[in-house]
Amino acid sequence: MLSQLSISSLRNISAINIQPSKEVNFLLGDNGSGKTSIIEAIHLLALGRSFRTRTLKNVIQFGQQQFQVIAKINSDTPVGLQYSLTSGIQIRLNSAPLKKLSDLASQLPLQYISANCHQFFELGPRFRRQLVDWGVFHVEHRFNYHWQSYKKVLQQRNSALKKRKPTAEITLWNTHLSEHGEQINSYRLSYLSNLLTEFVPIFTRLCTDFKLAEVSLKYQSGWLKEQSLSASLDSSFERDRKLGYTRSGAHAADWSFKLNDADPAEMLSRGQQKLFYLALSMAQGKLAIKDGNERSILLIDDLSSELDIAHQQNVLIELKKLPVQSFISSTDLSLGELVKDEKDKVFHVEQGEIKLANA
Repeated sequence: MLSQLSISSLRNISAINIQPSKEVNFLLGDNGSGKTSIIEAIHLLALGRSFRTRTLKNVIQFGQQQFQVIAKINSDTPVGLQYSLTSGIQIRLNSAPLKKLSDLASQLPLQYISANCHQFFELGPRFRRQLVDWGVFHVEHRFNYHWQSYKKVLQQRNSALKKRKPTAEITLWNTHLSEHGEQINSYRLSYLSNLLTEFVPIFTRLCTDFKLAEVSLKYQSGWLKEQSLSASLDSSFERDRKLGYTRSGAHAADWSFKLNDADPAEMLSRGQQKLFYLALSMAQGKLAIKDGNERSILLIDDLSSELDIAHQQNVLIELKKLPVQSFISSTDLSLGELVKDEKDKVFHVEQGEIKLANA
């Protein structure tokens, strides 16, 4: 949770300083006013990367040499990120430098919901794996160790396959790949089961115009269901040798939630698909609460896109039930009228400047 946020020299923002609500924060303004830049700044602070560009120099305000995002988390712990054209990226937590982005991410469990989040259904298995792995990362302390170890072993095995090394030099990686892969698989299955439990009631309340009878999990581990990963690696060895890479494993997993035993992408409208993704993110926000984190953070860019006012109100009602701090952008200035709780805050953003509207 952020108790204070300062941003300087980031896109069209010269300098702003706000004290957000620990619950709902509306960022209202016209297109190009700087709303999404504020959401981007929070994303940068939590993950060390932008959702708008791969090159952080593009984030620096024109004519400046660096940008900064500084905040206090969980009431009083300072965290800051600076990117300079000369010295690159620097991150500090509680006044100490951080070298690993995973240490930063563990402090700020965050979900980003883009205006086009209905495209979740079109993005493929890799995106779905990343979504579930981000959730597992925040609830299983050992997940990152197993995932990083798995990736290193997979890289070694693939290199041996590509270079057509002798069989013994390739298969010596199988044991470690199997051990880490099976553990990752176990974490994912457990997490998805819990996610499904949290998702169903949230989606039911958000998407009131869809008659939901049943939700089920479809999960593919990345290897044959009737085999262990070790056995699958053995049986597919000749295929892997011909391909030059390892086809079976945790890196090939996929999952989906079936609605009424059908693919949601084929049943839901674009607005309903957005509510589906919002429900997923809210469910992940609930699961992300752990020691040291009072609340997880939801960044919702352009809430009004694809959703009518009634469904937007449903989203706000649901957010109030959750242990999350939300930052919601919209071009619809009338949304500020939906905020009834004095704990919530409405900010007007105009030309890179921000003003509290309901002080």
